[in-house]
Parts: sequence; structure tokens; C-alpha cells
Amino acid sequence: MEPTHDRVKFGGGKLRDAGEPIRFAGSVLDTHRHVCAFFHNPDEEYRVLLPYIKEGFDRGEKAFHIVDPQLRAEHRQRLTSAGIDLETAEMSGQFELRNWADAYLRDGHFDQDRMLALIEEVLNRGKQQGFERTRLVAHMEWALEDRPGVDDLVEYETRLNYVLPRYKDPVI
Repeated sequence: MEPTHDRVKFGGGKLRDAGEPIRFAGSVLDTHRHVCAFFHNPDEEYRVLLPYIKEGFDRGEKAFHIVDPQLRAEHRQRLTSAGIDLETAEMSGQFELRNWADAYLRDGHFDQDRMLALIEEVLNRGKQQGFERTRLVAHMEWALEDRPGVDDLVEYETRLNYVLPRYKDPVI
């Protein structure tokens, strides 16, 4: 019996297969789509991340990224250099870029309950906006600093592993 897949209409009227594989770092993400990736340097990081990010943009999926505010311009430049039209993507709601302070460190500290709620809000909002998937990329170098609430990070990641299976959106 042939597997059935939902067909989704993306911008430009093109029908896409919602069951298309999600590629990351030479592998295909299957049921488990929460990945913790460690990199030696920014060049390695973007060599691995950019194909994954670009694939999502090419498919018309939403991209939600959280970055170090000091590296925001560099992140945008790297995406642009990969051929991603950020201005158009931002205007259409396809791309959203947040700083750590607007996600993980609101009010100056990490609150795992608030962050879990934000993740669910982002993934649900993507669907409401008409995107088949949201590819969430979150840089977490802030956790290496002495920040209030950082001690709750392991518990947060464990709890996130119970939340994310309810969604088919990949989170890196």
C-alpha cells in the first residue's frame, strides 16, 4: 500500500508534499525533531545550519530564530548570503528573528514555564498564519553565562521533550 501524504499549497500556487523529509546535518529528521547541536565555531555552525534553514524557506515554511543580540547582524548576513530574501520573508511573516532578551531572558532571567509557553505559541501561530511547518532555530550560548535561571535549563530541555512530540515542527 502506498503511503499517503497531505498536499499543501504554498505561495505561487505550487502543491508541495507535506510529508517531504526534513534534512539536517546529512540525516533525515523523522519522528524526533528536537535536536541539540554543538559546533566548534560559527563557520561550522552555519555550514550545518544553512542548508536546513534554506530548505525550509524554499518550501515556504516559517522560520523563527533566536540569537545573541550581538550576533544578530551576522546571522542576517549569513542567511542573506545563502540566497534568502529576508526582507520579503519578514514582510510576509515567514521569518521572525528575536534576541535572547525577547525569548529566553525576558525580564532579565530564564523562566522555563514562560519559555515553554513561547515555544508552543510560536508553533501554533505558524499554523494559524498558514505555514505547514515552523523551523525553529535557537542559539543558546547565553546558558554558558552566569544568568538567573540558567540552573533550570536541563529541566526545561526535558520538559520540552514532552511538549514537542505534539508538533511536527523541527526545533534545533
